[in-house]
Amino acid sequence: MLNDAWDNAITAYLVDQKSGGKPATTTNARRQHMEHLARRVAAPSPWALTLAELREYTSQQEWAQETRRGRRNTFKSFWAWAIREGLATENVGDQLPMVRVAPAHARPAPDRVYHEALMMASPRDGLMLRLAAEVGMRRAEVAQGHSDDVFEDLVGYSILVHGKGGRKRTLPLPNSLGRALVHLEPGYFFPGNDHGHLSPRYVGKIVADLLPDGWTMHTLRHRFATRAYALRSDLLLVQEMLGHASPTTTRRYVEYDRARMRAVVEELAS
Repeated sequence: MLNDAWDNAITAYLVDQKSGGKPATTTNARRQHMEHLARRVAAPSPWALTLAELREYTSQQEWAQETRRGRRNTFKSFWAWAIREGLATENVGDQLPMVRVAPAHARPAPDRVYHEALMMASPRDGLMLRLAAEVGMRRAEVAQGHSDDVFEDLVGYSILVHGKGGRKRTLPLPNSLGRALVHLEPGYFFPGNDHGHLSPRYVGKIVADLLPDGWTMHTLRHRFATRAYALRSDLLLVQEMLGHASPTTTRRYVEYDRARMRAVVEELAS
């Protein structure tokens, strides 16, 4: 139950996170994680929540591996803070089973899927699609896009992207997309109730609803990565554009060019 006891504890925890320099993207995500937990358990406060109850809650969630890892990290961090503050005596988050990193495989959305979604989309939703598929932005980055972030340089339009962990990067925009963004009303591209803009989760849902079953906003990002690598064969370039800390992560976003693989097989067989 998300009552005053939970809300006050979560707020105090986030104040500590912000004082330690955690970026807004991290603190917003951790608030969502803790509030989701509070709403789905019967414990009247975080300090009344048992390890068995936390295990039961996590076992009932249909999360991807990376999502599950992120939730575990939040719970571990929250109860570590509570122990330092003298509010708890054990870290129930740290006692959850470790979550292995699942081997990831690139799954770029096909051109047909993307273009059919664009045809069905409203002008607003079409911009969400394009920022993911044509620029490679994450749903949180798209949700937080602001008119102040778009600027014109010597060769066209670019956008300052506010990425994970407070890392910023500048990406060039296709001219048509840049013109569409600068003609929006000043402020957030997609106004909403999450600090003035739509929540990343809602942006992801809007895009997923436009795509056939099995395809998501993230597969549009995979599409961007695969196409960018196919054009330049430069993994470090793709890494920079995606905002990854490691090229190992970027490699999991890039699908090998099937046509080139087939050409090699045919040549070897001839």
